Amino acid sequence: MGAWFPLNNANEKILVVDDDQAIRWTLSEALRSWSFVPVEAGTVADALAQFHGESPAAVLLDIDLPDGSGLDVLRQIKQERPESIVIMITGNVQVENTISALRGGAYDFISKPISLEELRVTIRNGIEARHLRREVDQVRKERAREFNFRQIVGESPAMKKMLGLAAKVAESEVSSVLLQGESGTGKDLVAKAIHYGSQRADSPFIAINCAALPATLIESELFGYEKGAFTDAKARKEGLFEQAQGGTLLLDEIGELELALQAKLLRVLEEGTFRRVGGLKDIPLDVRVLAASNRDLKSESEAGRFRLDLYYRLSIIQIDIPPLRERGDDVLLLSQHYIETIGSRLRKNNKITSLSPEVVTVFRRYDWPGNVRELRNVIERTLILEDHDTITTEYLPGGLVGGPIRSAGAISHEKLVEQFILPSEGISLDEAELAFVRQAIERCGGNQTKAAELLGISRDQLRYRLKKLEEARGLTADSGTTTS
Repeated sequence: MGAWFPLNNANEKILVVDDDQAIRWTLSEALRSWSFVPVEAGTVADALAQFHGESPAAVLLDIDLPDGSGLDVLRQIKQERPESIVIMITGNVQVENTISALRGGAYDFISKPISLEELRVTIRNGIEARHLRREVDQVRKERAREFNFRQIVGESPAMKKMLGLAAKVAESEVSSVLLQGESGTGKDLVAKAIHYGSQRADSPFIAINCAALPATLIESELFGYEKGAFTDAKARKEGLFEQAQGGTLLLDEIGELELALQAKLLRVLEEGTFRRVGGLKDIPLDVRVLAASNRDLKSESEAGRFRLDLYYRLSIIQIDIPPLRERGDDVLLLSQHYIETIGSRLRKNNKITSLSPEVVTVFRRYDWPGNVRELRNVIERTLILEDHDTITTEYLPGGLVGGPIRSAGAISHEKLVEQFILPSEGISLDEAELAFVRQAIERCGGNQTKAAELLGISRDQLRYRLKKLEEARGLTADSGTTTS
């Protein structure tokens, strides 16, 4: 009977339905030798009863039964459990029966006399296909849990507005969407949330970085090619549009596409069909296209570097993802999220649970030019190096502590007004400045270098101002401060 390659099928049941007891016995013995548990039935009624009671992994089903047709059993099985593997068996091979069985969802069709080797291979392939479908379904469910709008961290008004728009897009059937945002803002994460939050979630999500492939390869990657279309085209190849049918295709960094390819992409989006390279037949397109760019494509179009008509076609809905510097205290929420998720993966002995007050101040003031990606890398670095139970400034990258400071424009005017109110009787500007300088020094434990960073000035400027302000008040400089 040949060697059986195990699929963890011990104790898995296979239902054998045939009115011939000798055939049932032969098939049952073969199934036992292949580590399956056979369950037998000789009529339509018995077959349905055993199917409901035993939940078999596969069904070997004769078409001609004494109380009806196996095709009726097939239809009922597939109606109740569409994923069931049903292999039709008959001694009366007719085209009509074969077509009816395959249209009814039969996995395969075997004629009598039965070749046990053929049956063994067919069962193995069917069980493998079932296992693969289950694994794919499980992966899709896990990815749907991982990539959804609830998993995107952000409570700032800018993020709530963006996520609200993205959720509406996911629920709609809009064919193309433009995602714009600086590098590291999470455009790919938003794209996946749109896909897995849509009716297309059970179909493929495929992404291509248009900047990562040479221009000569992008066209064949997107559209595929026919055998013989060029020298190395030894066989037909499906492109990403074809692979993503029914699902979503993310064209990341779309601004890098050459103008000639932009024209072909526009035609595809306008006509809803495409052709493989070297092909003559138009293939209908059923794909939602998400285009992402860290450039302002409208400005690029006006400068002649991107087709204006393609920009308008892509931006039926445009989603602008805000940079981290415009998201307020989302930087702290994201930090806590990464401390928990990355920390659990690293399994460090010391359990870091939060940011120190000094780091909170640094994070709030820093401009985060690398956005969320930069923040994640900073948290991962400090989790590896930090010896305390909180993240301190000791292991922050030097560029972070002394790097670009968030401009006042990133803070709302209303917030500034709430924080700084001029008393009705007025105030000495020198006194106010001295108070802020002293507060910064106290917050940094007397460290003038860090205090200067909080105030956005150099250490020398801080010392000069402190000296001048205290001289103006007839005071001496505080000798309790440190300079490192």
